[in-house]
Amino acid sequence: MNETKICTMAEAVTRYVADSDVVAIEGFTAFIDFAAAHEIIRQRRQNLTLARMTPDIVYDQMIAAGVAGKLIFSYLGNPGVGSLHCIRRAVEKGIPKPLEIEEYSHFGMVGRYTAGAANLPFFPLRSFQGSDLPEANPRIKFVQSPYDDGEIGVVPPLKPDIAFLHAQRADAQGNTQIWGLLGMQKEVAFAARKVVVIVEEIVDEAIIRNDPNRTLIPGLVVDAIVHEPYGAHPSYVQGYYDRDNAFYLAWDKISRDQAATEAWLEEWVYNVPDRTSYLDKLGQDRLATLDAGEAWAEPVNYGRYD
Repeated sequence: MNETKICTMAEAVTRYVADSDVVAIEGFTAFIDFAAAHEIIRQRRQNLTLARMTPDIVYDQMIAAGVAGKLIFSYLGNPGVGSLHCIRRAVEKGIPKPLEIEEYSHFGMVGRYTAGAANLPFFPLRSFQGSDLPEANPRIKFVQSPYDDGEIGVVPPLKPDIAFLHAQRADAQGNTQIWGLLGMQKEVAFAARKVVVIVEEIVDEAIIRNDPNRTLIPGLVVDAIVHEPYGAHPSYVQGYYDRDNAFYLAWDKISRDQAATEAWLEEWVYNVPDRTSYLDKLGQDRLATLDAGEAWAEPVNYGRYD
């Protein structure tokens, strides 16, 4: 029988996150694992490089807590609301610590993760031609195409030391199924040196085998599985809970002031020992407002096999 990879979030962070690591908490709009971010803050890691296509408020909180020294990213903002005030404060004023930034387009970050996953020396893309991003980021370079069609932009591979990826379900060996709005989770899983998957449910291997095409991340690249229902709150998980839009709006007001931000971190992160306690504090009434409802997919016939 295969050995289980299940552990707690505290164990996963203790085991796999070291000071100065490159950390990726991915998920495009959905599946953003705030539980991992809060545990990293709680364990007071230092000088991390945070990589993410859309930093979102998850990295705003981490940078406000002073755990990061660098940010590798594409779009940066509180989605549908406005600026990420903590990141802006760190870049413009060095509060609470100076923050180095390395900016790409969305496709530039896609290229970096793809190159990392495929162990390529770089990823070529034409979209940086005519852009001013190469002037701001010397890691974006141009090379002569070997096929005589001019210069083309290239970006280097990105191989995080550790990736935290949220999903609907996995088995105890880490075979992970995700459905809904996908980002670069699969590529990040193959690019990262260590992978922790956080799930709403841990299911029997037979359930995973019964629907193999939904398995986005194979267990062979997963180092640990954490069972953490609502671990992605205030973002959402398709079919399990909706996005907590009120939280994003509230964060805009809180994060404008460093003292208010630190008070929020003290109340909701440092003084909350784990995600279960966080959810208890949030309350069942608040969680009930995020009910995803039901919209079932049709079954498919994979055919009988012996």
